[in-house]
Amino acid sequence: MAETQASTFMAQLLCPANSGEDESWAFLVLPKAVSETLPRRGRTSVEGTLNGYPFQATLDPDGHLSHWLKVGKGLQEAAAASPGDMVAVQIFPADTEPEPRLPDDLREALATSPAAKATWENTTTIARLDWIHWIESAKQAKTRNSRVDNAREMLASGKKRVCCFDQSGYYSKSLSAPKAKN
Repeated sequence: MAETQASTFMAQLLCPANSGEDESWAFLVLPKAVSETLPRRGRTSVEGTLNGYPFQATLDPDGHLSHWLKVGKGLQEAAAASPGDMVAVQIFPADTEPEPRLPDDLREALATSPAAKATWENTTTIARLDWIHWIESAKQAKTRNSRVDNAREMLASGKKRVCCFDQSGYYSKSLSAPKAKN
C-alpha cells in the first residue's frame, strides 16, 4: 500500500435512478481533486477502504474528468452503509492493474482470428482495458457488435491501442456516472 498516494474524503452513497435488473448496488462520485491524483482519467484500479472496510475496485470515468465507484451490496453491508449515507473513503492507485474480464463477444471474436488474438496478448493491461471499455461503452447492441468486429480487424492488423476513444468521456460524453435517484 502506497500510503503517501492515499486520498481520504467523504462522499454520499447514491442510489442509481436506473439500476437495471440488479437493484442492490449503489455508487459514489469521487471529488475531482481526488480523481486528479489517480494515474488515468479513464478506468483505473484502486485499493482502499469504505467506512474502514477494505476493497479493491476499478473506477469508471464520470464524463466530467473525475471517476465514480460502483458499490455492491456486499461492500455496503460490510461497511454498514446504505444509499443516502455519507461514507468515509480512502483510496490509492493499485500497484498493478488487474487483468480485465474479457467479455464473451470479444473472446469469441478473438478466437476466430489468430492474428487478432496474438496482438491482444501482446498489448498492455491498460490497452486491453481501453479496448474493453470502448466496446462496453456502446449504447446499442448494433454499435457494440460493430465495435467487436472492428476491434478484431484492427487487432488482426497489428493495432495495439484503440484510436480516437476518449477514455474520460469528457469530450464525447460516451461515458458517465449513473444518474442518481431523486
